[in-house]
Amino acid sequence: MKKRVVAERRSDCPLNATLEVLGDRWSLLIVRDLLFKGRTMYKDFLAGGEGIATNVLANRLRRLEAEGVIEKGRDAADARRLVYRLTTKGLTLAPVLVEMIVWGARHYQTAAPPATIREMTKHRERFLADIRSRA
Repeated sequence: MKKRVVAERRSDCPLNATLEVLGDRWSLLIVRDLLFKGRTMYKDFLAGGEGIATNVLANRLRRLEAEGVIEKGRDAADARRLVYRLTTKGLTLAPVLVEMIVWGARHYQTAAPPATIREMTKHRERFLADIRSRA
């Protein structure tokens, strides 16, 4: 019998509901990879550099899919390959991730290119429109 991937919510608080879906170490990094880095395949996420274990990645992908944040489908270029895409619901996380990236770049030394951070802050709507058009 398959384990239930979507858990019951601990409370009716919207922040709690969000954290139950995205509050672990890996889920937002998967969304980041889909939004900003063009990673769409399982092997791409594994090669991401943060060192996610295969079992953890498989679990997070299943959870994000069950929650309607991502969807899995066949690659248009090669139907033998599975690819992941953000759903409309997942795409609505773009502004949240932009703000988190900008916050992190302001408060910590990161590898984020300063030009990208400037673009995110000075031309936020244009940056987000560009991200959405590529998704």
